[in-house]
Amino acid sequence: MAQLSDSIEQFIKELMEEDAQIELKRNELAQHFGCAPSQINYVLATRFSVDHGYIIESRRGGGGYVRIVRMTHPSGSSLLETLLNRVGNSIDEESANAIAAFLYERKLVTKNEALLIKAAVSRNALQLPVSAKDVLRAAVLRNMLTQVFRNLEEG
Repeated sequence: MAQLSDSIEQFIKELMEEDAQIELKRNELAQHFGCAPSQINYVLATRFSVDHGYIIESRRGGGGYVRIVRMTHPSGSSLLETLLNRVGNSIDEESANAIAAFLYERKLVTKNEALLIKAAVSRNALQLPVSAKDVLRAAVLRNMLTQVFRNLEEG
């Protein structure tokens, strides 16, 4: 199933290379890949979420569609604000990893830097009770994001 999900994700990203927004028909996409529409829903939910830098709008029914919009930001500071708001006071490991991947995909950090961010917020690095891990993870990630954007400003 991972291979199919990867293929669907890659197909959608290729469609979005030139446009920040696309509209797709879920059923047509499912027919193209020979899968159930629920598989398309799964890919959209897990790979095109806000954490990954996308907004999904959908309308169900006969003329239904899925609109995928890549979030764009006019300046680094508004992107930083958006990311810091998303992190908030608590964030789970999967969402933190998605933000690190988003930074790498947008070439805001190198692959090694993204891997370091993921390592710093992993459950293995945070030897605390489960209830405190997400709070500490958010604090660490907020500091790392702030530093990433400070480095970008300094060149």
